[in-house]
Amino acid sequence: MTPELDRRAFLKLAGATAIVAACGGSVAAPSASPSGKISVYSALNESTNNELSAAFTKATGIEISLLSLPAAGDLQTRITSEKSNPQADIFVGGSSEFHDPLGKQGLLEAYQSPNAKDIAAQFKEASGLWTGWYTGIFAFVSNTSRLNAEVGGKKPATWDDLLDPAWSKRLIVPDPVKTGGGYIFVATQIFRFNRDEAKAMDYMKKLHANVVSYGPSSPGVITSIANAEAAGAPNWAHDILTEKAKDPARIDLTIPKDTGFEVGAVSIVKGGKNLPAAKAFVDWVLTKEAGELNVRLSKRGSVRKDVAPFPGAPTLDQVSLVNYDRQWATDNKTRIQKLWQTTLGIQ
Repeated sequence: MTPELDRRAFLKLAGATAIVAACGGSVAAPSASPSGKISVYSALNESTNNELSAAFTKATGIEISLLSLPAAGDLQTRITSEKSNPQADIFVGGSSEFHDPLGKQGLLEAYQSPNAKDIAAQFKEASGLWTGWYTGIFAFVSNTSRLNAEVGGKKPATWDDLLDPAWSKRLIVPDPVKTGGGYIFVATQIFRFNRDEAKAMDYMKKLHANVVSYGPSSPGVITSIANAEAAGAPNWAHDILTEKAKDPARIDLTIPKDTGFEVGAVSIVKGGKNLPAAKAFVDWVLTKEAGELNVRLSKRGSVRKDVAPFPGAPTLDQVSLVNYDRQWATDNKTRIQKLWQTTLGIQ
């Protein structure tokens, strides 16, 4: 039997957790070979969903029934509403701020994947309620033609630059209640002002004068900027780079000083229909192979040190980061979202 056939046979036997044997990672051998189908609720974009799902099924034989919603907050709400009769096995994508509350409500299954042992503590929940597998840096997308024609071509070097009257009604911001990006943007301002919530809300109120709308999904906001519906928007660097690749001259990426970042997570929904296969999915997502595939597809960073960043994509050590307290941001998310709504008079 050839080495390749040996590898395939081993994968068939051991499932998703064994795939790292082919790329030098740790091997997590389950007690029984998982099979069947799992229901995955995903906040990832369509192309990433499709290729990751196909790669997982090819590696394990486990099929995926996918529900994709671009706003992680909508998925969190859906999982909460289904708590008496869970319909999902897996929640994947979206920042950990949307996974952690589900864990605290008892809606997630604690699982410490053997493949998470080399992931830094800051990227995972200690008991295994959720595990981070990618990172995203918050940045700014500008429409080149509108920036030059209406804002003098000046890109924001700091978040305070967005208060300039030149941006009046020329900004779109991801909705902080519905989107991880929008909430992390608000939390970033709080940490930028040393947790002085009054100063942060004063900033958001002043910014509001320059905002034409609050988008229901972060990717949708980038599409709006690409279509010149506004001159610019705070958003994710990786998604901006993905859109920019379609037409490099149309939009551009800027990373203002003192920005925040997300830890994109994967978690198992408690009471799902196929726990062994759900664990296999988590194991596989944390492999080097899956990390490399995600970087190629989405241009996000990986929490694995042995996965190289996408060429040209910013990394956490290359940008000016605010002192972002992720647990505080998670624990105070609902309160801060309501404070933002009250401050701006938005319901």
